[in-house]
Amino acid sequence: MAGSLVQQKFGAAAADYATSKVHAKGESLARLVELVGPQRHWRVLDVATGAGHTALALAPHVARVVASDITDEMLAEAAMLAAQRGLANVETVHADAAALPFADQSFDLVACRLAAHHFPDPAAFIAESWRVLKPGGIFALVDDISPDASILPGASHEEAERTAADYNRYEKLRDPSHGRCLNLTEWSALLQRASFGDIRVERMDQDIAFQPWSQRMRCDAATVAKLKLMLDEPSLNAFLRPRTNEDGLMFTLQEAIIVATKPDSGRA
Repeated sequence: MAGSLVQQKFGAAAADYATSKVHAKGESLARLVELVGPQRHWRVLDVATGAGHTALALAPHVARVVASDITDEMLAEAAMLAAQRGLANVETVHADAAALPFADQSFDLVACRLAAHHFPDPAAFIAESWRVLKPGGIFALVDDISPDASILPGASHEEAERTAADYNRYEKLRDPSHGRCLNLTEWSALLQRASFGDIRVERMDQDIAFQPWSQRMRCDAATVAKLKLMLDEPSLNAFLRPRTNEDGLMFTLQEAIIVATKPDSGRA
C-alpha cells in the first residue's frame, strides 16, 4: 500500500522533480559527492533515485551507477537526463529499498538522497544497504530530519518530540506518501545496530520556497491554506522559521548528510 501511494504521488510529479532546484542543485548534493570521495573503479547504487540527480552527480567519477526506484516514471526521467548528459555508465532498475534485487557485496557505495522519509521500514533499508555493500564499502544518506533537543536549544525531550510529530504531520498533509523523518539519534542507532562504523554526520539548513514545494505534490487550494496556517503554530514556527522575501513564502528544513562504512572485517 505504501509503495503504491508513493508510486501514485511521484509518478504524477516525476517531471517536476527532474527540474526541482532543491533536488537537482541542492547544497547537500555536491557535499555528498565530496564526502564520499568516489573512485574510478567503483560500482554505485543510488536507492530511490527519483529523477536521478544523485546518480548523475556520481556517474562522472565512477565506473558504473545503478539508479533504482519503485516509480517507473521517475526511472524514465533519470534515464532521459543521463542520456541528455551523455552518461553511458548509468542504468536504471526498478527496486524496493527494503528488498533490493542485487547480490550480496555488489557495490562500493550505496547512496540515498531525500527519499528515506518515505520508507515504511528504515531498518530494512539499512540492512539491505549493508548486505549489498562490499566490505569497506560506504553508505551515504541525505534526508530531512525531525528535530530533537540538539536542534531545538532549550527544548525538553518531550517538547522536541511534540515538534517532531507536528513537523511530520505538516509533511504528510502536503504529501500523503510521507512516512516519517527520523532524527539524527534514530539514524545513528539504526546504523550502529547494523554494525556500520566510522559514522560521520553533517547538518545544514535547506531553504524551501513554499509555492513550488506545494505545487510538486499537486496540493489543492484548501490544503495550501491549511499548510500556511500550520506555519503559525508555535512549534512549527520556531522549527521551520517561515518568512516572506522576494521569492514569496519561505521556510527552512533541517537536512542531514550521514556517511558510514561497512568494516572490512564485518559480517558478509
